[in-house]
Amino acid sequence: MRVLIVDDEPLARARLAALLGECDDVEIVGSVGDGETALASLGELRPDVLLLDINMPGLSGTALAQRLSGRTRAQVIFCTAYETHAIQAFELGAVDYLLKPVRLERLRDALQRAQRRLADAPREPVAYLHGRMRGEQIRIALNEVISLLAEEKYVVVQHLRGELLIEESLRQLEETYPDQLIRLHRNCLVPPSRLLGVKTLADGRVLARLDGTELSPEISRRNLPAVRKLLRLG
Repeated sequence: MRVLIVDDEPLARARLAALLGECDDVEIVGSVGDGETALASLGELRPDVLLLDINMPGLSGTALAQRLSGRTRAQVIFCTAYETHAIQAFELGAVDYLLKPVRLERLRDALQRAQRRLADAPREPVAYLHGRMRGEQIRIALNEVISLLAEEKYVVVQHLRGELLIEESLRQLEETYPDQLIRLHRNCLVPPSRLLGVKTLADGRVLARLDGTELSPEISRRNLPAVRKLLRLG
């Protein structure tokens, strides 16, 4: 089981690491001090479990868990000094809620529960984007998305049934879905499965050909090598 420790206190991270050393079949894949770093590292580290503090500077533990809800198989075990967030934690789908100082027996029990949940979870959970359209809150499965375009303070999601406005930035989306979105330009992300090919214009600009739309977003020079590599491998 691959475990990522997320806590802004170095001593707390060290204690959790020591306790994990006493647990069987556990690999510590990372130890970070804030939620933003944890979010950015998920694609590379691919943890099965997050041992997550709640009160941290910047992105709190509960905010991070909410952002990850339904988007990753990684299970969350909160490790905190406060009892007051327990109800919210379980509403967010947490496996367990451990109070500091964490006891080895409780940690082992929580990890076993996480392992059972992982065994029952689908290998590729359906991910959804949540936003507004004509004043209504709706969600769109990521596998229905054609493109994401940044416009002023919103991101416009073009999908198989229309369009949706969401408030998350392209950077946040790219960090949350590192394997499910590829950047074409500073203002555009697309699912790799939508890429059909590229076409070069007389002025040297390169445009993407996308499945399901006549839209042909421009590919920046910086991102063109990654796009060409993906098309070759695909």
